[in-house]
Amino acid sequence: MSKTMLEVNGLTTKYITRFHEDVYAVDHVSLKIEQGKSLGIAGESGCGKSTLALSLMGYYFPPLHYTSGDIIIDGKNISGMDPDEVRRNVLGTEIAYIPQAAMNALNPTRKIYKFIEDVILAHNPKANKKDIYEMARHRFSELNLPLEALDKHAVELSGGMKQRVVIAISTILKPKVLIADEPSSALDVTSQKVVIKMLRDMMDKGFIQAMIFITHELPLLYNVTDDIMVMYAGQIVERGSAKEMVFDPVHPYSRGLMRSILVPEEGTRDAKLIAIPGTPPNLKRPPQGCRFAERCRYAQPACRYNQMPILDFDQGRSYRCGLSVDELREIYRKEDEADAQAVANPVESDGPVRLTKGV
Repeated sequence: MSKTMLEVNGLTTKYITRFHEDVYAVDHVSLKIEQGKSLGIAGESGCGKSTLALSLMGYYFPPLHYTSGDIIIDGKNISGMDPDEVRRNVLGTEIAYIPQAAMNALNPTRKIYKFIEDVILAHNPKANKKDIYEMARHRFSELNLPLEALDKHAVELSGGMKQRVVIAISTILKPKVLIADEPSSALDVTSQKVVIKMLRDMMDKGFIQAMIFITHELPLLYNVTDDIMVMYAGQIVERGSAKEMVFDPVHPYSRGLMRSILVPEEGTRDAKLIAIPGTPPNLKRPPQGCRFAERCRYAQPACRYNQMPILDFDQGRSYRCGLSVDELREIYRKEDEADAQAVANPVESDGPVRLTKGV
């Protein structure tokens, strides 16, 4: 059995606004990642993905506050740990974080090797600067990064190269878990491919032991991660293998994500693009029942009043819904049949236009 690198049980964190309102952006989230595995977290903007990433670091500062739950990295519980101790003994060595828009996180007045120097000296003040530079050259060589980039300023590098450099800096101390928050969202397709390959190579070479990859594009995770977890309004609504989540999503929100994005995968090219109506709820006043009920076309009256527990089904899969898996799959089967019939026998309609993939 593989070793568990990250285990999270019932993690709840909140923002406290200037009006002293509590916003529970991460609500009783649990997850587990084994050594050598990667987990994707998908969901639209505002669902809590980035807040979860920050929360997993165990390092909190206002307006984000820890409420409850456990974060265990390689058997070590970092929940509620003193922030200074987290910064000294956890960040960078146990767990590392690549933030959104990481390419803009570099001070343009400093050379790249200076950032690596700062990271290492923060954990080992007695480290020799010459040795640090040689270590940086060796790591860049291992990651197929140009050595001359070490002596350049951030403004001298392309967007894709800056992103790869930030990843190299973040993982210079070989953290056990790496959290990458939309690391490819601001890049062109070619640069995205290079960055994703770099992350996978780091896993293969042992520079990181496990990875969390966060994006709003669920299909992208199919080629990057082993498992996918879908998040909505601060809660996990479904989890399964990458293949299951892309080709057989069960929760209505997961299915909605898949049907609203172009996916050039076999068996999905003829599906119709259908947007998810509405917007996520205000987490200052979350709904009493299912948080997706107001946007769900299959919602029952009870969905708006009863909280939905997360339920296990098949092997290793789970979802949060009042309808059974069989009921949902039967509904989806009928919808797919109707869509296929509509494509085979098109008729003029005054209704909303739904784009067809591949057109």
